[in-house]
Amino acid sequence: MPDAGLLAALRAIAPVGAGIAWTDPRADHPLMQGEGLPAAVPLRQREFAAGRAAVRSAMRQIGLAPEVIAQGADRAPVWPAGLVGSITHTRRHCLAVVMPGALCRGIGIDLEDDTPLEPELMDDILRPEERLGITGGQAKAVFCAKESAFKAQYLVSRRVYGFEGMRIEMEADRFVAVFTQSVPPFAIGDRIAGRILRVGGHVLTLAAL
Repeated sequence: MPDAGLLAALRAIAPVGAGIAWTDPRADHPLMQGEGLPAAVPLRQREFAAGRAAVRSAMRQIGLAPEVIAQGADRAPVWPAGLVGSITHTRRHCLAVVMPGALCRGIGIDLEDDTPLEPELMDDILRPEERLGITGGQAKAVFCAKESAFKAQYLVSRRVYGFEGMRIEMEADRFVAVFTQSVPPFAIGDRIAGRILRVGGHVLTLAAL
């Protein structure tokens, strides 16, 4: 059965016009011709198939026929023309969101277990100014925010950068990701707005352009 709590949370923070869906990455889901990861281990294959199934369900919500969602050379989904989207999963949940490109340039979601960020990862993920007085639970929220903001910008820039390339500013259930380095077409100081919720033992974030 779909996780009603996660779906309601994603619906609450998704932009108007978005399609959203949940699938179980532990189950088997059919793939369309042109999809698949034949060299991947079974666990990764199920996660991949669950993501594609969630995307197609989300597409139907906004009146679009299901299409092949292949994996590009950069390992990111190849979205059909006129569509942007994002996929995230944990061991038990897979979520997808899609939007018409006319309404949104880029969108990203991330779902993580609501556990403290491992201390050994703090220096890799947090900028020095982000580490001041932060707890492991807050650090996990920063990590999720950076992940969703990265996915949103990648649909525009097609550029990869490290966690130091953004600074997260949070207030209540909202955050802003501020570029601290140039990632054309984004300049230092450009901002991506997002939302963050804690629900059912998870941290859920969404960022959109």
